[in-house]
Amino acid sequence: MSFEDEWAAAKTAAAMRLNQAGGTGGSTPAKGSADYVIEDDDLGAIGHAAHGLFNGLQAGGKHAAAASETAASGLKGDGFDAGAALGEVNKTWETQVRTLLQACAHISNHLNFTKKSAQAEDDWIAAQLRIVGPVAPGDDGAVPASKISQLFR
Repeated sequence: MSFEDEWAAAKTAAAMRLNQAGGTGGSTPAKGSADYVIEDDDLGAIGHAAHGLFNGLQAGGKHAAAASETAASGLKGDGFDAGAALGEVNKTWETQVRTLLQACAHISNHLNFTKKSAQAEDDWIAAQLRIVGPVAPGDDGAVPASKISQLFR
């Protein structure tokens, strides 16, 4: 059976199922309901923003740490309660900066993993779709629809 014959049979079977379904009559999925699609440009932009935030926060989030600690020690030494309070605020700030740095690193790592796993899946599908061996004369080497449908179950 040629690709065209299999494709025609698959379309006929799908049309019959659609005619029996009590839906809206359309066969195009609603926006946002299609399979998850990974766009490298989107991942790149998010990863770049997370990396930029990480680098900027690492330097900028700590710029006042030494001065705040010195001020807190000086105020505590002079007997001011504000010194202890400033020290606590500084510790809380440093904890929040570290937490945000970890979140940025987590986002970047997750995006790298997502990109690599999606690429591995694409490579596997491409390998499955390759025809191994010679192609018969007059055959275009297309993979039969039945083989393609097995890959997406």
